[in-house]
Amino acid sequence: MPVVVVESPAKAKTINSYLGSDYTVLASYGHVRDLPPKDGSVDTDSDFEMLWEVASDSKKHVKAIADALKDDNELILATDPDREGEAISWHLQETLTKRKSIKKDTPVSRVVFNQITKKAVTEAMANPRQVDMPLVEAYLARRALDYLVGFNLSPVLWRKLPGAKSAGRVQSVTLRLIVEREMEIEAFRNREYWSVKALLATPRGQEFETRLTVLAGKKLDKFDIANQTQAEMAVQAISSRDLSVQSVEAKPANRNPSAPFMTSTLQQEASRKFGMGARQTMSTAQRLYEAGYITYMRTDGIDMAPEAVQAARDAIATLYGKEYVPGSPRIYKNKAKNAQEAHECVRPTDMMTKAEDLKTSDADQRKLYDLIWKRTLACQMEAARMERTTVDVGSADGQVALRATGQVVLFDGFLRVYEEGRDDVVDEDDKRLPQVDQGDKMDKRSVTPEQHFTQPPPRYTEATLVKKMEELGIGRPSTYASIVTTIQDRDYVRKDKNRLIPEDKGRLVTAFLENYFRKYVGYDFTADLEGQLDDVSAGDAEYKEVLRRFWRDFSAAVAETADLRITEVLEKINEVLEPHLFPANEEGTDPRLCPNCGAGRLSMRTARSGGAFIGCSNYPECRYTRAFGPPGEEDDSGIPPEGKLLGEDTDDKIYAFKGRFGPYVQRGEVTDDNKKPPRQSIPKDWPPEDVDLPQALKLLSLPREIGPHPEDGIMVWSNIGRYGPYLKHAASTSERGGTNANLDGIDEVFTVGMNRAVQLLAEKVASRKGRGATAKTLRELGEHPDQGGAIAIMEGKYGPYVKWDKVNATLPKGTEPDDLTIEAAVLLIDEKAAKKGTRRKKPAAKKTAAKKPAAKKPAAKKKPAEKKAT
Repeated sequence: MPVVVVESPAKAKTINSYLGSDYTVLASYGHVRDLPPKDGSVDTDSDFEMLWEVASDSKKHVKAIADALKDDNELILATDPDREGEAISWHLQETLTKRKSIKKDTPVSRVVFNQITKKAVTEAMANPRQVDMPLVEAYLARRALDYLVGFNLSPVLWRKLPGAKSAGRVQSVTLRLIVEREMEIEAFRNREYWSVKALLATPRGQEFETRLTVLAGKKLDKFDIANQTQAEMAVQAISSRDLSVQSVEAKPANRNPSAPFMTSTLQQEASRKFGMGARQTMSTAQRLYEAGYITYMRTDGIDMAPEAVQAARDAIATLYGKEYVPGSPRIYKNKAKNAQEAHECVRPTDMMTKAEDLKTSDADQRKLYDLIWKRTLACQMEAARMERTTVDVGSADGQVALRATGQVVLFDGFLRVYEEGRDDVVDEDDKRLPQVDQGDKMDKRSVTPEQHFTQPPPRYTEATLVKKMEELGIGRPSTYASIVTTIQDRDYVRKDKNRLIPEDKGRLVTAFLENYFRKYVGYDFTADLEGQLDDVSAGDAEYKEVLRRFWRDFSAAVAETADLRITEVLEKINEVLEPHLFPANEEGTDPRLCPNCGAGRLSMRTARSGGAFIGCSNYPECRYTRAFGPPGEEDDSGIPPEGKLLGEDTDDKIYAFKGRFGPYVQRGEVTDDNKKPPRQSIPKDWPPEDVDLPQALKLLSLPREIGPHPEDGIMVWSNIGRYGPYLKHAASTSERGGTNANLDGIDEVFTVGMNRAVQLLAEKVASRKGRGATAKTLRELGEHPDQGGAIAIMEGKYGPYVKWDKVNATLPKGTEPDDLTIEAAVLLIDEKAAKKGTRRKKPAAKKTAAKKPAAKKPAAKKKPAEKKAT
């Protein structure tokens, strides 16, 4: 009975239902190994040897696979059909070989399927292969590069740019795109222009709108009517002339459907139509794939298997009629730069399955599946046939001409099913025009001038950012979502109304990297490196040679920053970000002149507490500061970026600071000997600008000891927590157990007495009906005889029960706690464990039987961990 390993339990469940009881299907739960986040994990002095480590969460999954191989000496690796999936198979094979779970006579094979259907899985099992090492080596090169960049560049950022979190090989390039777009927007100066529209009527009284295209016999360009005066002159020119139809031209036009989805276009369309982020889209698609509804969702490919094309054509004929099926199948070619994944497009596995047929109630899954299904059918449907009409109206002297365009849909074709969304609204004249003939006189109903201003380029959405990354060839389908998510998680970028806006921290990082590591945040360099990795995966390049070439130049660039002084770095960033930090003012004066002393020069400074602010060069004589960013965007906390000194108490200075999670007070300063001085958040009800020394000292006195509880002698405390003021009945406020009860207000934290505290705690326990209270131990029975771990009889809400590890077994009616033996307790525990996970416990039963002859206690003691894993 071969052991089949896939990546997720959901996928394992689906595949197990196809393979049946002849196979043991287990999940690896993703990558089983990773590079430890420490120096030397990629050893550049030993030809880039990579020191892998099995993740703590993966150890139990690897053990489960190893144990299964003791009974079934054949391993089939069925992880996802891409670079990452190939790498996971390689990691598993390497790890199990090191554990000696894979022996010399253990057959190991690799199977791949692009969709989880019975046919695809069965065919894959009939055509096994070995792990594709060129694909693995491309993964190793990418992983080593990401490690070398992140592990060497991030510390440079931490030392030279306080407040920066990290840099990444692709993440920093993506951040640069967003920052540069924002700088384009800030540098943009709009330009005024005008247009003129005329509402005309035919001899039969039918109205239609036209726009002025010729004035004074000259064809108008966009900016030819520059102001209101010129617009009014144009209106007069139209109004003073008789107009008639000069020409009517009707042309047929075809509109073809979009290609089927690949990863990037799926993310873009889900963002446009549903506002779904890249990570949400991929997570939803993953669940659809694992349930067998769609093909693999990480792909650069847009071609479809011939049988899928035929199935789509059959579905179209059945659902919409034969007139919607083109004479021959549509063939799509990939236009993406460096497209390399030899997979199909993202499509349904069954073309006749609609969203309402899915066995899921998840709204996101239904929406996304419906999108994929419609796009797939549409891509194989007939083109939409239009008739596009252009009507030119003008004066007899040729001085004025106006035009109207419209279109009529003659046959809807693919539009009956699906139309691709747009990232930004584009004006398109697709209205229907009335019947007119050449020579018809036009009646002028109104002539209207309209003022316009040019618009800056739009900020990126997740959809347009992924599209840009794809065009530039940076990143890959499997990484788009994580990259876009990472730069948001690290507070480099925020999302507002679906648009990505760089935070000042992101600007700082980009400015630093562009000045000191320009090559490594270059679009062409990053795309070229991806191309080299594609060559490795194709077997046309040696991955360690790619690493050697990269490391030779990159390590030298890192070394050059060692002697950089922070002041030098900050001045360079001041220079780069000057248009953003110090924009020109209306008065025309120097925007960097200190408004406080009138002599100092404003520049970016670093704060002791981390981060950055704008300060005066005349410090300490002039203490003017403002928040980092353009003037006028300061917050209203009343606390400057470098903190606010409130006073002194017993030789300690008391400060107020602005922190990542809000304002707080602090006793003393951060030093090498005192890295974490006492701190306390300022309550939301207290205006930060009004907090004085007495209030700060009250906050710093927390948590407050009210006294020992009169019933059990355990301490009762009052404190302010994440959710407001509260009481805690426990040995310490850091203890996870105990009883908590809310207080009515901040003031009560400092005034509540024992009587009131006891009452509130009692009410809380009563309201929970005993939930959360520590269970009382009635009797200790001793260690589990086979597997170790204490067995005890506890007093429960519904009567006494036996507790061992995470198993709780109720005592049978009529059984007294004092009469229960340890042998009877073990039987109760085994019965309860079997009920909790009968199906999942079956493999464990086999393994236990195999171990019994040895009767080795250490091996038996590992079993509780095995139970946790199942």
